Parts: sequence; structure tokens; C-alpha cells
Amino acid sequence: MESLNSQYDFDSTIFSPEGRLFQVEYAREAIKKGSTTIALKYKEGVIILAYKDISSNLIEVSSIDKINLIDKNYLCAYIGLSADARHLIEYSQEIAANYKIWYDEQIDLKSLVKELCSYMHLFTTFGGVRPFGLVLFIAGIDSSGIHIFATDPSGSFLEYKAICEGIKNKEIIKYLNKQYNDNLSLEKSIELSVNCIKKVFKRKINIDCVEVGIIDKNKGFYKLEKSKIKKMIK
Repeated sequence: MESLNSQYDFDSTIFSPEGRLFQVEYAREAIKKGSTTIALKYKEGVIILAYKDISSNLIEVSSIDKINLIDKNYLCAYIGLSADARHLIEYSQEIAANYKIWYDEQIDLKSLVKELCSYMHLFTTFGGVRPFGLVLFIAGIDSSGIHIFATDPSGSFLEYKAICEGIKNKEIIKYLNKQYNDNLSLEKSIELSVNCIKKVFKRKINIDCVEVGIIDKNKGFYKLEKSKIKKMIK
């Protein structure tokens, strides 16, 4: 029986007697150790705040980009393994670019996420590979409105109004459940995101470790300047 249990551990294609895929669950454990990242909708768009978890003062924080653009008005942030993220973000950009070449229009956000998650799901269905050790927040504005999607290592995805993953995500989600509402302005949504970080990390916040990306109906994509982040935190 012991040898059978170890087989469930090593192979992502074998279910345990309880109906669990251990390799997928272990991938989720990698995500829990990732940088705390919050995504939420406001009236005119989406904000994503990433608090980078830096293991050494010798690291150049500016070299770590947690938030990337997939296509016009489509934003992506990762929580988990950066090498896996680089591959999936590039794959997402290819999906968007190929769709534009074939159909001469932008792919809608949900279709992009579906295609990406179908690819991620393949890595749980055959031997010799492992699930991707990350969650992606894919957010933006398309013809149907404002959206935030969160992927899972299993290849599933859900849409959210507000979501957090990474270190202390449960405490932040509990706080968001109490404080979030559908009519937030951009300023209030930034304030709420910053307050989440201040509330759960009971130490001085390093401004350089905070990255904020915004997709706005009027301004499009931009990242918040450090001076504005510093002002919000103070």
C-alpha cells in the first residue's frame, strides 16, 4: 500500500483513492509561497497590486516584473514560479496575436483564458510533465465589459470581482469580503488594495516592492508611479 501511495505522489495522471491529484495540490502549495497579489474591479477598470517577496537585499527589485501586458487592455499578473509564468505569458501573447492575424480583431478575454487553461490542463493528463506551479490573474476590458479571471494549476478558471493569492491571501480575502463594493472609484480601489497589504503585513512596507498595474476605460494600461504609491501608503 505504501508503494501505491508514493505512486500517487509522483504521477500527476493518477488519482488517489480519495479522488485527489497530489501533484496539482503540491502546485497550489507553491502558489501559497508566492508574492501577495490583489486584483479588483472598480467602476472604470481593473487594478492589480503585487507586493514582491524579496529574499535578499542584493536583488535589484526593479528587475522583477510581476505585472505584464498580454494585449491592448489585457493585463496579467502571476503568483508562483516565475519561469512557468514567463512561458505562459508568452503563450498568452501568442494566442492574442494569432487571433488578430486570423480574424483581424482582438480576441475576447474569456476565450483567451479558455485557450490558455486548456493548454495548462494538458500538463495534468499525461506522464513526463508536471502541472504549472502558479496562478495567473488575467484582467482587462473587452466588448462585454470589465473582467478578472484567475487560473488554477489544474487548468480550471473562475471570474472574480476581487481576488488575492500568495502569502496571507486568506486574511486579505476576508478583509476584501467586508470592505469591497461594486462602486469603488480608482482612488478608493488603490486605497483598499494598499490597506490590505498594510493590515496583514505588520511591518514597514518597502515601496520598491510594490507594483501596481491599472487598466482604465479612458487611459488604457499604465503602472502607478512610485511617488503616488508612497503617498497612498503614508
